[in-house]
Amino acid sequence: MKNVTATEAKKRLDAILDEAQRCPIVISRQDQDIAVVLSLRAYERLRAGCVQAFLDLRNHVAAQAAANGIPEERLAEPLTADER
Repeated sequence: MKNVTATEAKKRLDAILDEAQRCPIVISRQDQDIAVVLSLRAYERLRAGCVQAFLDLRNHVAAQAAANGIPEERLAEPLTADER
């Protein structure tokens, strides 16, 4: 990953956006990383991976609950507790 300062990113925004199509760009301010610019394709891959990891976890929890005799309704209770 390439690092640039916020000042440099402001001055070279067009170039930074072009570079981000090839690899993520970390933007720092006062020696602290504050943001990452990445291509839309990379963002969508990252997001899809997070969604898939969540679905895998959900399925694992549901399978473990079923194996232990916990009904789906009981798993949903914490999600609906605020609605009462």
